[in-house]
Amino acid sequence: MNEPRRAPLLAPSFLAADLANLQAETERLADSAADWLHFDVMDGRFVPNISFGLPVLQAVRRYARQPIDVHLMIEEPQNYLAAFRDAGADSITVHYEACPHLHRVVQQIKQLGCRAGVAINPATPVALLEDIAADLDLVLVMSVNPGFGGQAFIPNTLKKVSQVKSLLLDAGSDALIEVDGGVSLANAGPLVDAGADVLVAGNFVFSAPEGPVATLAKLREHLAAWDTQEASADRR
Repeated sequence: MNEPRRAPLLAPSFLAADLANLQAETERLADSAADWLHFDVMDGRFVPNISFGLPVLQAVRRYARQPIDVHLMIEEPQNYLAAFRDAGADSITVHYEACPHLHRVVQQIKQLGCRAGVAINPATPVALLEDIAADLDLVLVMSVNPGFGGQAFIPNTLKKVSQVKSLLLDAGSDALIEVDGGVSLANAGPLVDAGADVLVAGNFVFSAPEGPVATLAKLREHLAAWDTQEASADRR
């Protein structure tokens, strides 16, 4: 008999929030279904866009109740790890593609007391994580090309999530699998079935007419219903 799987964590992405009212956005998420707050940092070099920096993270941290999940889409992230930890990051994820000395960077994040994650772009093979998998707390699978919000979900992500799950099991790692980009009701259930533990959602949450709190609640209810439906199918 299969053990019940843990409910996935929901991490609304501040990249899609009302940037003129981040305090209000943070405060209204405090009692929502959000488990983490996802904070995307872009430098205009690794990706063709510039987003938040340290002062904005410090400001959000003052009002946040949930852990803050920082995703560094930047060149030379090793130069900024301590500063992001000090600004309020609970987890720090760097990109495989930006770190020629990835093991060293992962160890630096761990030494700072943060959850250490590595992200891979849509065209980056999962097998490249084989030698670092056992050291990770988190693997972030990009389901869009990084740099801009509002992009369409790349269907091949489901296959990649399954591959990451297999790789982590082979490595004896209990790292979480996070998916970022285009997450919605249409793909959340299949992503969890494939092995996703953390779902990052931006436009789907913040652009919904009913607002982010109601939308997160709807996503949580959808996943609970999906899990029940899948469990019933397994028993047949």
